[in-house]
Amino acid sequence: MQAWGQELGFSQIGVAGVDLSDAESGLRDWLAAGFHGGMDYMAAHGLRRARPAELVPGTVSVVTARMDYLPRTAPPDWAQQELARLQRPQEAIVSVYARGRDYHKVLRNRLQKLADRMADDLGPFGHRVFTDSAPVLEAELARRSGQGWRGKHTLILGREGGSMFFLGEIYVDVALPPTAPVSEHCGACSACIDACPTAAIVAPHRLDARRCISYLTIEHDGPIPLELRPLMGNRIYGCDDCQLVCPWNKFAQRSPLPDFDPREGLAGSTLVALLAWSEGEFLRRTEGSPIRRIGHARWLRNIAVAMGNALRQRSDETLRAALQSRLDHPDANVREHVAWALAQDPGQVAA
Repeated sequence: MQAWGQELGFSQIGVAGVDLSDAESGLRDWLAAGFHGGMDYMAAHGLRRARPAELVPGTVSVVTARMDYLPRTAPPDWAQQELARLQRPQEAIVSVYARGRDYHKVLRNRLQKLADRMADDLGPFGHRVFTDSAPVLEAELARRSGQGWRGKHTLILGREGGSMFFLGEIYVDVALPPTAPVSEHCGACSACIDACPTAAIVAPHRLDARRCISYLTIEHDGPIPLELRPLMGNRIYGCDDCQLVCPWNKFAQRSPLPDFDPREGLAGSTLVALLAWSEGEFLRRTEGSPIRRIGHARWLRNIAVAMGNALRQRSDETLRAALQSRLDHPDANVREHVAWALAQDPGQVAA
């Protein structure tokens, strides 16, 4: 399967069993703490997430797949270049994984092709393909199948690929020999915890999504808490900080696929330019992108917060004018965040 997977753009294939019972207490505690925030579907699915044979009856093995997503053209010092964006407050930062094609589409298609190759070899078998699209305990399955270990930021880390990769699964009704898990190699390092802008990593291996910038800019659809807005900087979709400082990501691999090459406008653009996108332009530029699902209004909300943070550092007429053009937006959430952003301007306060 490894050879088939590599032909399809996967960097590693593993196999896990379906008994995840010893992971249920951790999932239960995480939900009970409310760390899932407004992601109600996580609580609704409950422990089904840790019970593959309940989600897909007949499942006896899970094939896991890892797909690297660093763009083909990423320079050797890509992490340092990404961190440098934080020092340019008028530049908009979109998480690296979201600058290309929607990974759901890429992985789902290639996982199905892998399943077809398996069927050619094994004969017909029952299966379902998943990639961040169902109640699947994805990271735990990846850990058990040797894709890596759980980093203190909760992401899977591999010695040969860091954490800059997507995961996908194929639930199958045939017994396959499992691959062995690997040992952990974080040691005493706390770089990811120390770097988190909002202190969302509340303890090693424990993430409060309600404070995570990725959650706030993507999953959360209401007003962003006032106390967290200044901590978001110029991050408008996702956050890579915990990965950028991780020593293991010096081994992150470039994707062989053009799908994850950055699209025009999603790397290095100014906040002013992106705030000016009409809904039609937003939909056109994000067609086939993971960004489209947050919608235009949430996109503008996120950009407004970043512009407010830029204005707090330095008064700027161009930023003010751009924000004022959105003061009468039909969405109340957008209007509130735009007004907040304008109120951050020290020049306006002084006036």
